[in-house]
Amino acid sequence: MLEVVLSGLVTGWAIAIPIGAVGAFLVTLAARTSFRVGAAGALGIATIDGAYAALAVVAGAAIATVLEPISHALTIASGIVLLVIAGLTAVHAIGTAGRVREVRPMSARTAFALFLGITAVNPTTVVYFAAVVLGNQHLVSNAVEGVVFVLAAFLASASWQLLLAGGGAALGKVATGHRAHLVTGLVSSVVIAGLALHTMLG
Repeated sequence: MLEVVLSGLVTGWAIAIPIGAVGAFLVTLAARTSFRVGAAGALGIATIDGAYAALAVVAGAAIATVLEPISHALTIASGIVLLVIAGLTAVHAIGTAGRVREVRPMSARTAFALFLGITAVNPTTVVYFAAVVLGNQHLVSNAVEGVVFVLAAFLASASWQLLLAGGGAALGKVATGHRAHLVTGLVSSVVIAGLALHTMLG
């Protein structure tokens, strides 16, 4: 059983740790709001990771087959959503720094739902989990081992995403003032847009 736990943890960290556009957005959001809001977003990401791990355990081969024809379209859709977010981040930074208008802060519930949706439209995650499960079927040979694997993958993803949220919140405390918020907001929007384009074109 320890082997299953370790496999789930390593698998979860392997998909979570490479920071893409979603991770960059999570750090930015936590920096501009609070750790509570960032943590909610982090748990939204981890929830989808856990759900996709569960789907891979239950029907990995079938899911991979179904997603293959539409994986490119889903990737493009995910990239478009992230480009919109990059634009909104830049607008928010400019509006806040210039005191043009009051910007309503994002709630924890909204952050959870937003990151849940962004992560859900990324087909890479479920295909990745399916490949791992299909390549190591001895690890999840029964229902108990399947549940343990999924929980370990979820905890691994959650731990990393919460670390990113914590780092973002700490950055937000250091980078105070309207000028700092403008710079961090614009830089993060450029990073998110660049990573989104890389995902779409790569």
